[in-house]
Amino acid sequence: MSAVPRSQKPAGRFRRMLDRLSSSQEDLESEELREDTETTGCIRIGDCQDRQIVTVTGTLRTVTLRPRAGVPALEAELFDGSAALDVVWLGRRSIVGIEPGRKLIASGRISMSRGRRVLFNPKYELRPLGRE
Repeated sequence: MSAVPRSQKPAGRFRRMLDRLSSSQEDLESEELREDTETTGCIRIGDCQDRQIVTVTGTLRTVTLRPRAGVPALEAELFDGSAALDVVWLGRRSIVGIEPGRKLIASGRISMSRGRRVLFNPKYELRPLGRE
């Protein structure tokens, strides 16, 4: 990984080809997710502050059923290339379409829980599968 972000490097065709060849698959996917965040007009997760109302987008990395205070809760990790965010739907055991690898846009108020950003019961929009 280089110290200069890819967006600040020279944009020549040869440079882009070298960057792609020398970057790991994870770096390439992160860059693609960051670009997707910009094109959809969403806020980068890494820029979100506690108690801020946000609209974020990214890819679900994990989806788990984890009870909170005796109530079922569907919990997913949303990643946008800059940082991760836990998305939690309280009282739900499953939601059709919420699965690892799926892209979505989520809106709500960010809170901090155990040092991680969390979005409880967000409004969400599943991104079409054909665009992935």
